[in-house]
Amino acid sequence: MEEQKTPKISVWDLPDVPKGKLPPHIELQRTRVLCTSDAPTHTENVRYSGAYATMGVDNSLRLEHFHDNFRVEVIRLTEDDMEFDMIGIDAALANAFRRILIAELPTMAIEKVLIANNTSVIQDEVLAHRLGLIPLKVDPRMFEYMSENDVPNEKNTIVFKLHYRCERGSSRIKVLSNELQWLPRGSELALSTEKPPVDPTSRPRTYTSFNCSQDSLPEFSNNPIGPKHDDIIIAKLGPGQEIELEAHAVKGMGKTHAKWSPVATAWYRMLPEVVLLQEVEGEKAEEFVKKCPVNVFDIEDIGKGRKRATVARPRSCTLCRECIRGDDWDKYVALRRVKDHFIFTIESTGALPPEVLFTEAVKILEGKCERVITELS
Repeated sequence: MEEQKTPKISVWDLPDVPKGKLPPHIELQRTRVLCTSDAPTHTENVRYSGAYATMGVDNSLRLEHFHDNFRVEVIRLTEDDMEFDMIGIDAALANAFRRILIAELPTMAIEKVLIANNTSVIQDEVLAHRLGLIPLKVDPRMFEYMSENDVPNEKNTIVFKLHYRCERGSSRIKVLSNELQWLPRGSELALSTEKPPVDPTSRPRTYTSFNCSQDSLPEFSNNPIGPKHDDIIIAKLGPGQEIELEAHAVKGMGKTHAKWSPVATAWYRMLPEVVLLQEVEGEKAEEFVKKCPVNVFDIEDIGKGRKRATVARPRSCTLCRECIRGDDWDKYVALRRVKDHFIFTIESTGALPPEVLFTEAVKILEGKCERVITELS
């Protein structure tokens, strides 16, 4: 049997590459991450403006193109979490939003703990650390930052008091976050270096210097300050044990300490794209649907007792790649990720609603861009 030879074609006889438009396979590599059974491929973003110059395609980033294509679509919004799509944006910008949300949005958190008495089994420093991680229900935009040289006052400090005792003969009790009592007039503990006043009616100097009561301010008169959740366990006390302390909260950012981070988590993932390369029918379709652990696929009745597999919930795909493992299943389905479409999730700790956190992150990123432009000019 004679072997068929492939006819040789001169390079001059090859068809011309269409100008102003990328070939489909290159466009797919540019806009999608291809997920194979081994590993994802084409994960890089090509940002060089002349990458496709020979094909007549300008790959530069233009402001007009970004303005026309970028959009935000809110998918889910609750009191504490938010899911939205950021479309037409680069991964670097999406990651910038994530880092700002975690590390650069300010909140109020307990920083200084003055312990008058602690006979519980928890060490003083561990107790102070636990208090610092309790989310506070207060808008940080109402307060100022406090430097080392500033005096604690009603504009930069929030004071809480905790005094709890387990009586002898009773069973063990839990000390919850609802026992933190807000002191709108400031600290009640006298300075350790302060001498007893000569006049018994005069008030001794304390660790704060409040000019007015915080509950007299309009922003707090109908919205008292306190922990976001009342059921957080601070400590457990046995019979005869007691905790008495004062906690001072100040304004800070997550890059200093995680207790100031306004989000429990902020993360994103690229939009999954699940494409059936050929029809999957009959028993093979039922087997195919069962392979997916998150029910991305479904069975469709196409009449005359025939059934075929369809992609019903592509957004739920977690890229576990079970659907393309074994028996050449990768010939039936292709898994991809859209490079400029991100599913973003924000979980707030409670200080600010998630939608406010996002808008504040946009303002911070805008400020960074303005500083760069100012320095360059």
